[in-house]
Amino acid sequence: MEERLKEAPCGFISIDQSGCINEVNTRFLTWMGYQEEEMVGKHMETLLTKVNRMFFHTYFFPTIQLHNSVEEFYINLTNAAGESIPVLLNARRYVHEGVPVIDCLFIQMKQRIDYELELRSLQKTTEKAYLDREEAFAQLEKVYVEIARKQGEILEMNNELLKLSNTDKLTNISNRRFFQKELERHIDLYTEEGIVFSLLMVDIDHFKNVNDTYGHLAGDSVLVQLAGLLTQEIGLANRVARLGGEEFVIILPGTNAEESLQLAVKLNKAVENANWEIIHRLTVSIGASTFSESDTEVTILNCVDQALYRAKGNGRNCSIHYHEIR
Repeated sequence: MEERLKEAPCGFISIDQSGCINEVNTRFLTWMGYQEEEMVGKHMETLLTKVNRMFFHTYFFPTIQLHNSVEEFYINLTNAAGESIPVLLNARRYVHEGVPVIDCLFIQMKQRIDYELELRSLQKTTEKAYLDREEAFAQLEKVYVEIARKQGEILEMNNELLKLSNTDKLTNISNRRFFQKELERHIDLYTEEGIVFSLLMVDIDHFKNVNDTYGHLAGDSVLVQLAGLLTQEIGLANRVARLGGEEFVIILPGTNAEESLQLAVKLNKAVENANWEIIHRLTVSIGASTFSESDTEVTILNCVDQALYRAKGNGRNCSIHYHEIR
């Protein structure tokens, strides 16, 4: 393990396909209260409660196998003293010297939770003081000052956590969680104000061949370049997000079916004509769908997915709008 990773200010372990720990850094050992020789070879599940083991089996392992990464997974670890340690877990699966390896990065949440609990306590103190403000005015003023200080600290922490939870770590664009929130917001705008919007779902053609031929690092480089290209091409009014793997989705506010298909075709050409240094050529298939009064969050996603499936069936490197196939 590299020295900077071993001494990193966050917890790190590397596990094999079965969940046994191969490597662990100093910070994680300090949190857990173990020596390195006690930790290496231990199964990851031994650090979890029964409830968290269930979540680990039903979410973590299926997701890491399907998408090769897990982001923002909240769990509680149990250290050698039996104490609970709340953490956010990010993980990435890759093949090292022919062997699948899963690297796990942990960020402690205890300080943030303690801040929130402290803030709630201070707010209760404020409410109590307000009932008898003439006698407690001086104390109340101190409490307000303390609340303002704590709120500033929490706001700073929340901003960092919000950015962390809404951003795809590889491409630095919005992730699935942020997209789902934005989709709900645009559906509300359509319902309340009649503002139409469309979705584009973009999938890289034969991306598995890129990874198999050039390696996963080259595949990651392609994903980063494509995210930048899509962001540049769609303009500031629109929002591109990575759903996971090689799939991207774009929300197009104020865009009807015809306009969304025109933009999709433009993206096909932009991707095909771009300079891909490692792989030389890349194409994408795009499905499009426009929200209507009969749609829901589920149906609009189903429609755009069907359109993408048809685009792939039509030979790839093309765009299809759902209204063309229904």
